Amino acid sequence: MAVSEWQRLRRPYLWQALAWLQVGIVVWLELTPSPPAAPDFLAWDKAQHCLAYAGLAWWFGQCFKRGWHWPLFLITLGVALEFLQGWGGVRTFDVDDMLANALGVAIGTALAVSPLGRLIAWLDRRLPAAA
Repeated sequence: MAVSEWQRLRRPYLWQALAWLQVGIVVWLELTPSPPAAPDFLAWDKAQHCLAYAGLAWWFGQCFKRGWHWPLFLITLGVALEFLQGWGGVRTFDVDDMLANALGVAIGTALAVSPLGRLIAWLDRRLPAAA
């Protein structure tokens, strides 16, 4: 069996910590009462959701062992956050946001197994060796 890129990372914990930081940012953005304004090219809410979850899935697919569990986790996270938005009273529940999140996960997962899915390994090899 071939060794996957994540197993070759010299600093897997760095990249994994950055993955969890991204999850924290997405959670905060989805639950904060007044998130910062998006750039004009991302003014459409569904594009924001899709891009955020594509980025998460792409990153997770590079720095964690590949499998169905990470995409499933990210889709579940998107669904759970939508329910929390609905229950919070400030933001609104939107099934279309869930679909945009799931589409983003599918796109990011596909990118993670494409040549773009080797970017973190490429960056990792270019960082100076630990002392």
